[in-house]
Amino acid sequence: MPLQPGDKLGRYEILSAVGAGGQGEVYKARDTRLDRTVAIKVLPEHIAKREDLRARFEREARVVGSLKHPNICVLHDIGNQDGAGYMVMELLEGETLASRIEKGALPLDQALKFATQIADALDRAHRAGVTHRDVKPQNIMLTRDGVKVLDFGLAKSSAKPGPTEATLTAVLTTEGTVMGTPQYMAPEQFEGKEADARSDIWAFGAVLYEMVTGQKAFQGKSYSSLLGAILSADPAPMSVKPFTPAWLERLVKRCLQKDPDDR
Repeated sequence: MPLQPGDKLGRYEILSAVGAGGQGEVYKARDTRLDRTVAIKVLPEHIAKREDLRARFEREARVVGSLKHPNICVLHDIGNQDGAGYMVMELLEGETLASRIEKGALPLDQALKFATQIADALDRAHRAGVTHRDVKPQNIMLTRDGVKVLDFGLAKSSAKPGPTEATLTAVLTTEGTVMGTPQYMAPEQFEGKEADARSDIWAFGAVLYEMVTGQKAFQGKSYSSLLGAILSADPAPMSVKPFTPAWLERLVKRCLQKDPDDR
């Protein structure tokens, strides 16, 4: 049941709802002990109700909380109340990269600036042994202080990261058009293999391609055609966007190699 203004999770008082999605409900809240405004994400049931996934999340959350990187959303606290797990993060003002891309391709200098910040954040996390597992424009916030990567260690926390029936239902519209996360999943994730840093590199390449061209790297009118493109096709050349440097095309192509060892 959604939380209402005035409800409490531990020392946090809910102020208003911010949004909801497959990775949980997000609320604006007040930390009554430190008197600061924060964001609280209530974990989805598939994580909160499974002891193994909850333990894994809590273990990774401790690492994420210690990363201290300017381009990673700060994780303040985690908790559990009445069976509801939650994470407390800094409250960010801005728009998601997904919202920005909807307005069109980014200017090259801006896309490269954002890409550098995203790469720095991922590199910091990977060096600490943390894989994001769901790098995509919806999980990247653009703020006045630069890029903030959200949801480290939360998205894709499952023993078998390949798409489940529930995932397919969530990403297919009634017309059968593929949307969302699968377009940023590396080939090995569709094979049920555990995502690692190389899977994040693939997703980073797909995000960079989309920032520069305004188009998704892999597209399909159905789940099957999208899967076929990811597993066996290459994206359209980025040179269709005027003045795209050759080195950038090579970099993206390297990120999007089908074999993880080639990235």
